[in-house]
Amino acid sequence: MDIQQLLKKAKEWFVRGLGAPIVILALLGMITVPLPAILLDVFFTFNIVISLVVLMVTVYAKRPLDFAVFPTVILITTLFRLALNIASTRVILLEGHNGGDAAGKVIEAFGAFVIGGNFAVGLVVFAILVVINFVVVTKGAGRVAEVSARFTLDSMPGKQMAIDADLNAGLITQEEAQARRKEITMEADFYGSMDGASKFVRGDAIAGIIILFINIIGGFAIGVGQHGLPFGEAVEIYTLLTIGDGLVAQIPALLLSTATAIIVTRVSSDKADMGEQLEAQMFSSPQALGVTAGIVGIMGVIPGMPNFAFLSFAAIAGLGAYFIHRKQQQIVAQSGSQLEPEIMEDSKPTELDWDDVQSVDVLGLEVGYRLIPMVDQSQNGQLLERIRGVRRKVSQELGFLISPVHIRDNLDLKPNQYRIMLMGVPSGEGEVLPDREMAINPGQVYGDIAGTPTRDPTFGLEAVWIDPNERDQAQALGYTVVDASTVVATHVSQVIQDYAYELLGFDEAQQLLDKLRKTSPKLVDELIPAQLSLAVLVKVLQNLLEEKVSIRDMRTIVEALSNKAGQTREPSQLTMHVRTALGRSIIQDIAGMNGELKVITLEPSLEQLLLQATQGAPDGQLAIEPGLAERLHSTLREETQKVEMSGQAAVLLVAPQIRAQLARLFKFSLPSLHILAYSEVPENRQISVVANVGNG
Repeated sequence: MDIQQLLKKAKEWFVRGLGAPIVILALLGMITVPLPAILLDVFFTFNIVISLVVLMVTVYAKRPLDFAVFPTVILITTLFRLALNIASTRVILLEGHNGGDAAGKVIEAFGAFVIGGNFAVGLVVFAILVVINFVVVTKGAGRVAEVSARFTLDSMPGKQMAIDADLNAGLITQEEAQARRKEITMEADFYGSMDGASKFVRGDAIAGIIILFINIIGGFAIGVGQHGLPFGEAVEIYTLLTIGDGLVAQIPALLLSTATAIIVTRVSSDKADMGEQLEAQMFSSPQALGVTAGIVGIMGVIPGMPNFAFLSFAAIAGLGAYFIHRKQQQIVAQSGSQLEPEIMEDSKPTELDWDDVQSVDVLGLEVGYRLIPMVDQSQNGQLLERIRGVRRKVSQELGFLISPVHIRDNLDLKPNQYRIMLMGVPSGEGEVLPDREMAINPGQVYGDIAGTPTRDPTFGLEAVWIDPNERDQAQALGYTVVDASTVVATHVSQVIQDYAYELLGFDEAQQLLDKLRKTSPKLVDELIPAQLSLAVLVKVLQNLLEEKVSIRDMRTIVEALSNKAGQTREPSQLTMHVRTALGRSIIQDIAGMNGELKVITLEPSLEQLLLQATQGAPDGQLAIEPGLAERLHSTLREETQKVEMSGQAAVLLVAPQIRAQLARLFKFSLPSLHILAYSEVPENRQISVVANVGNG
């Protein structure tokens, strides 16, 4: 076994086996067993090194969760430092009369370097370090950790709702949703632990002050009373040792306090550490550096001021502003040259052909010029990926492949406006602010948030455009917060679902048949074209999609059509029969796994009246008087709201002969009301009638 394998085995043995017990026993040993001076030097040096390592890790971490073990590290290092303080105090009080190096070279060097022969200066410097650590850094970091923990816990419901909204819109997969939920839980655990860990850092600072007084007072008493040292010599020795011990403990404590403050105050970024964030955000504006250079330069020419220092920094700031401005101009020039069209050598006009006649896109998205960065992946635009996720999810839900969404800019639109095109016809539009996020009121929030009032373009809910930095606050108040790309992608998803029946044509239907033929060739050949034409199948599928019924189960659909095709070829009759065959799937999509289905029914007299109204009417329309239609609509709206207030889907159960007509009548006025036929309810479903609507 070579050295590398031996070290690997030792690492696995230490980490998985006896690592934690050994650390605990070592801490107890440092507290109870007197340590020689050489070991104190080693441990104090190790304490400084580990504190620097922790500080550097926090500086280069891209987000707090990259160093999720930080609260545990704080606890362990704090306990280690306190154990060292106890061990060094024992050595100072027992061996301090032997000279300045009695407690080791590290303590002596720190004490002599800071004091410089003046004890008063040493005490003042130590006091300043303690005040900075205890009052400024530790107290501030503790307060930030406390507030962050509270806001993180309060914002968890809003973040969960945002994940559910992205999942339902098809912007993320189930695995991505689980990963984001796990990250939210880890974030809450991290900030909760940081809130507690900051108390250890604060207690460590207080302990340092107490240990200082114990060492000085106890050292004077022991040195003069027990060892007979002169007062001046005792003061010199024990002050040197005490100040050195305090400094060698306070400097690592200050480093850890600084690391704590950095990690709880920084903003998460997956693409840049703290140095890159500072460069991108503080030194990316030539105006800021230019104005600073001007102000410092004016101060530098005032008589009596340190002219050299002020003018030097003014020159540095001015040069920085110049180079940043020059770099930005080069970037703009390069991007502009890439967008310029190539000039053809042969500029002679060519004859028109059919390629010059552009066909209409099935699905299109037009954006204003300010929204172009949202679709430009070179500028970190997320909209293309979001729409790709929408197509994937909606295709899986509806059962056929959705056509690609062609995106182009339109200078006729407002800068922040977008428009969704279906077969070349506008089918939805809205305006978004690409540098803001939309906080949507889902129906119940716990306060108002500052921003630009607006409405969600998809569902018309009240919303507010907010600064991205206020996301956590808005989620804590109960808002669902999404970015501009998600707003557009959700709107595209809704338009696709509303007009899915127009997106399915002959080619898509043939693709579905070809896919089914691979597993059930006899079933497909028996139906098309032997019993039904492809046009009739397309119409039936379109009818199902228009009524929000998925066509994923093509096997059941084709079997139902084969059973009924010998009796009728009327698409509406075939659709009714297919819906009956898909009844279990339809009920599952509406009510889920709930065993009991709560429904609204019509009184027999009203249902008989509606059945008579369909007889002889053209295209199966309901020939009823407007007054009856208005009363029926008003009553159904009230009953629908009552059912939905109880947290369940509203279902109207009617005779199969009038189901399609009622569904067409209330399609837009009562979109949340599901109208089913008696024959569509499976036998194993229990029905509970919650309302009975009459014609009064």
